[in-house]
Amino acid sequence: MNFDPLQWVLAAVAAILVGVAKAGVSGIGILPVAIYAQLVPAKQASGLLLPLLIVGDVFAVLSYRHHAQWRHLLRLVPWTAAGVVTGYLAMNRIDDRQAKVTIGAIILVLSAMQLWRRRSGAAQEPATHSAVTAAIFGIIAGFTTLLANAAGPLMAIYLLAMRLPKLEFVGTAAMFFLVLNIFKVPFMADLGLINLGSLGTNLWLMPAVVAGVFLGRKIVARLNQRWFENLSLALAVAAGVKLLF
Repeated sequence: MNFDPLQWVLAAVAAILVGVAKAGVSGIGILPVAIYAQLVPAKQASGLLLPLLIVGDVFAVLSYRHHAQWRHLLRLVPWTAAGVVTGYLAMNRIDDRQAKVTIGAIILVLSAMQLWRRRSGAAQEPATHSAVTAAIFGIIAGFTTLLANAAGPLMAIYLLAMRLPKLEFVGTAAMFFLVLNIFKVPFMADLGLINLGSLGTNLWLMPAVVAGVFLGRKIVARLNQRWFENLSLALAVAAGVKLLF
């Protein structure tokens, strides 16, 4: 990528935010998507971001793998894979604006549902999502992550509804996204969104991702459960508004 100095600074800041998000502040993960979409065309931004996400995923899994809840992963992953395939087939049939509006609307609707659960008292106990609910979330997450790497807020809402403790939330999300993002690589390469040029840029930005992971771990360690849930939900809403408008 032929970035000027200011663009390299913005790219590095976005890479740090990738690491922070992967360390547990999941809702902030939409911000790198927005930054890279300003630096390169939106579809190219998706391919540029994916290897950086995988680097962050690896460090997050190394830190939190013992806290992953496999029952949630086994329920979601097959449906998410189906969503990735659907997104791959749709990538050349919709434009960037249509994809952003669709994803933003989905995030805001799901955020509103979670707020209603909390206000009504329904979220005081763990949600008992059916297989159908897991399938819906999984397919939508796979579709949105292939189009724009924007599944983070969706999965934050799903896992918050399950009332997972903070470390189980982070560990489950870390394992989920490592599997999902590795699965996406051949599809993105086939679309030409991951190539030698983008990988060269990734090599320069990977140290910033690692720095962001360590920064994010310090942030997560200082957040209590209630603040953690509030922050994740607020960032999900902000992400939905950003994508919609």
